[in-house]
Amino acid sequence: MECVGLVTGAASGIGLKTAKRLLEKGWVVYGLDNDENNLHQAEAEIGNTNFIPKSCDLRNEEALVSVLNDIKINQQKINALIACAGVLKLGSLEEMSTEDFDLVFDINVRGLWLSAKETLPLLKTAAISDEVSRIILLSSVSALRPKIDSGAYSASKAAVSQLARVLSVECAKYGITVNAIAPGTVNTPMVNKKNTSKSRGNWRPSGPSPLGRIAQPSDVVNVIEFLLSEEAAYVTGTTIPVDGGTQAAFIPPN
Repeated sequence: MECVGLVTGAASGIGLKTAKRLLEKGWVVYGLDNDENNLHQAEAEIGNTNFIPKSCDLRNEEALVSVLNDIKINQQKINALIACAGVLKLGSLEEMSTEDFDLVFDINVRGLWLSAKETLPLLKTAAISDEVSRIILLSSVSALRPKIDSGAYSASKAAVSQLARVLSVECAKYGITVNAIAPGTVNTPMVNKKNTSKSRGNWRPSGPSPLGRIAQPSDVVNVIEFLLSEEAAYVTGTTIPVDGGTQAAFIPPN
């Protein structure tokens, strides 16, 4: 049985690492990203014909529907949606522009919801055939413990965790499980870019966890792989922190 995955935000960070891991396991992976140049670079880096890149802005419903219709030409099912696409805009809620606030929610929440909504028919087909059928959404530890100057991002990720809970109930009757993952600070281009930005204000990465380091993308992908496994067939409707204990205790800098 050949499994088919749809990964959003596949051009870098956790999304790219997820695509690579699925390909190693023999999956066919459709990788969506709005950065066409980075997506082609990822395709060249991966070097596997089972990786099919699709340029798509998740804020554009018509574009997303078009991509899914294109996938349906070659695939009758999708076994997993792993929604990794996200954006981080910094600033206090008082000072943040309407444009930045809307961008965060359009990508992190609306785009994620649309991805799940439009993928569900193909996920149902997999479930009907008694194949693995999973939705995994990327939330954040910020949904559980917000940080200064990331209010919009934190609120958007809290919405993601609630979407996972609601979707898990709605999808249970089809045999589809839905979960969210809440990473702490992860060594990704998005975080590294913000950490070196002069406009980061009072925002700072979470810093070392009680385990003494920040997360690598592989730490998150390991949990994604578990949620795709048969061992996780009874796990649904939850948000799993992958933060090295960051939310359990604050470790002050030396």
